[in-house]
Amino acid sequence: MAGRADPWADVEFDEVQDATCLEVDDIKVLFNCFQLFDVKKQDYLLADDIDEVMRAMGFRPSAEELAELIDEIDEDGSGAIEFGEFAQLCAKFLVEDPDPETMRAELKTAFRLFDKAGTGFITMVQFREILAEVDPNLSEEDLDGIIS
Repeated sequence: MAGRADPWADVEFDEVQDATCLEVDDIKVLFNCFQLFDVKKQDYLLADDIDEVMRAMGFRPSAEELAELIDEIDEDGSGAIEFGEFAQLCAKFLVEDPDPETMRAELKTAFRLFDKAGTGFITMVQFREILAEVDPNLSEEDLDGIIS
């Protein structure tokens, strides 16, 4: 389709691969996730956003643990977590088995569960449903706060 912008144009795949050992397809999935949490489209996430990401992944870090994580991944010390840093954070939690092929397959399988239309994207409605499934104790107000 002519005229359609490349959704991956801003992703430095080689740089992210070097830092995370993730495959290009895995990086694309993480980029889509990053964009879902970057609701203000600022191209970075702040500590509160990272806390939401961690909770969506099933982790409940204390404020101290969260601060340590951010200090560890915020390479430039800006307090803003750019996509490359986000990918490094996610890779830490996704890599239970150092076998990249297994990790790639697991990421693809997990994403396909939610990408029911097979488009390579999930909608905000689907994202909301995922969050509600991950933590059934979230109220409608909590979900609105996470998504807005």
